[in-house]
Amino acid sequence: MAPRTIAIYGKGGIGKSFTTTNLSATFAMMNKRVLQLGCDPKHDSTTSLFGGISLPTVTEVFAEKNAKNEQVEISDIVFRRDIPGFPQPIYGIELGGPQVGRGCGGRGIISGFDVLEKLGIFEWDIDIILMDFLGDVVCGGFATPLARSLSEEVILVTSNDRQSIFTSNNICQANNYFRTIGGRSRLLGLIVNRDDGSGMAENYAKAAGINVLMKVPYNLEARDMDDSFDFAVRLPAIGEPFKKLATDILDNAITPCEASGLGFGDFVKLFGEVSDELPAAATADELFRRPSADGNTAQPAPKATVNDSAPDAERLRLLACIEKLPEPERELYTLHEVEGKSPTEIAELKSLSEQEVKAHIATARKAMRKLFFEQ
Repeated sequence: MAPRTIAIYGKGGIGKSFTTTNLSATFAMMNKRVLQLGCDPKHDSTTSLFGGISLPTVTEVFAEKNAKNEQVEISDIVFRRDIPGFPQPIYGIELGGPQVGRGCGGRGIISGFDVLEKLGIFEWDIDIILMDFLGDVVCGGFATPLARSLSEEVILVTSNDRQSIFTSNNICQANNYFRTIGGRSRLLGLIVNRDDGSGMAENYAKAAGINVLMKVPYNLEARDMDDSFDFAVRLPAIGEPFKKLATDILDNAITPCEASGLGFGDFVKLFGEVSDELPAAATADELFRRPSADGNTAQPAPKATVNDSAPDAERLRLLACIEKLPEPERELYTLHEVEGKSPTEIAELKSLSEQEVKAHIATARKAMRKLFFEQ
């Protein structure tokens, strides 16, 4: 059987690596063969997993091997740790990335996945692959598992602060976007880490229609164990909720969410009253104002305009792909995904059965995925 793949996204510093590492440990204690894949240029996802050791990264190894005209082997980038008391070892990979300011982290992620796919990662004898992904960055590289459906499922990690919840909302929106063009990654829900009891993340989840999978309380002893490269799930207060989550995942007891994320206006209103009035507009006169020779009056400002009517390039690409669909898929897909009509509405409008409409839309989505990502 192919490994089960789960992408775990969260804002930097929110505890996604803590969550991923302890979930990896939990699965291993449940006799599952687990691979933890660190997808962050900082390459620190597996540090606690391997007792403080920083693993060689795919990016580094590939560069070294390429310079010598040599092929990357599995043993160059995949490492295992046998932990006393665990019935299964845990495997780890770090994709890595360029040094700060010296390249594109997202491009490194894409290249890293290309290497792993050539090495047959999705054919290895592994039960579960957990992908630990940085969620702050909006470039396409970090959305690779969503865009290419490399992850079957997605879990968001947040706390009760607005910025980490905002990051989760962004990933929710991204996953929904890719689903509209054929992506198959399903959103399982979110984990509230360092829960302070304020309920902000739960309020967001309720408003957005997202499952709350687990709440992890802030625990000083758990923090100290993580800082000393040990597993916090050894503590009953942490281990019990992790074991329940792992069991629910293995038993397919979690119904995936259909959430599309909240628009910015609805999102910010969760945190307080926000005026609907537009702010005062600045003028070219005030920004280009220069004192005249007598120091009292302002000279006329030069005209400053910008052409903001250029259409969004990605939307144009999407529409171009739709135009390549055959009929009736093109028409039905446009009605559903562009105009937002439900299959029931389309069926009535086109005198078709709802089943026929859904079948045509499914065929169109499959074709769109090929057109959009492989053209």
